[in-house]
Amino acid sequence: MADSNYKLFDSEKKVMEVLWEHGTMTAGDIVKILKDSTGWNRNTTYTVIKKCIAKGAIERTEPHFACTPLITREQVQDYETNELVDKMFDGSREKFFAAFLNGSKLSEEEVKSLKDMVDKLK
Repeated sequence: MADSNYKLFDSEKKVMEVLWEHGTMTAGDIVKILKDSTGWNRNTTYTVIKKCIAKGAIERTEPHFACTPLITREQVQDYETNELVDKMFDGSREKFFAAFLNGSKLSEEEVKSLKDMVDKLK
């Protein structure tokens, strides 16, 4: 799948979240879950599923229009983080991180966790 296809609209993310949480399931089961959580009707859900299939995010198999996620939540998060860094911070992760730290009230535990992450990168 091309990197540009990791960009998902909010509606597509809702479908993907269901699949990431439950794994492969039928389109009908996705419809039931999203009807309860979002109020979407069958046609809306099927339209969004088909858009995800067209992007290569979901594979459709038979029987019963089974849907399997082909991308992970982490791939989408990585893509969107890179998009944000490129768009808002001129591609600089350092500027992004500085802005994040400047605007956040972090607990001692969060600060320690971030330090540990940075140390592991060395």
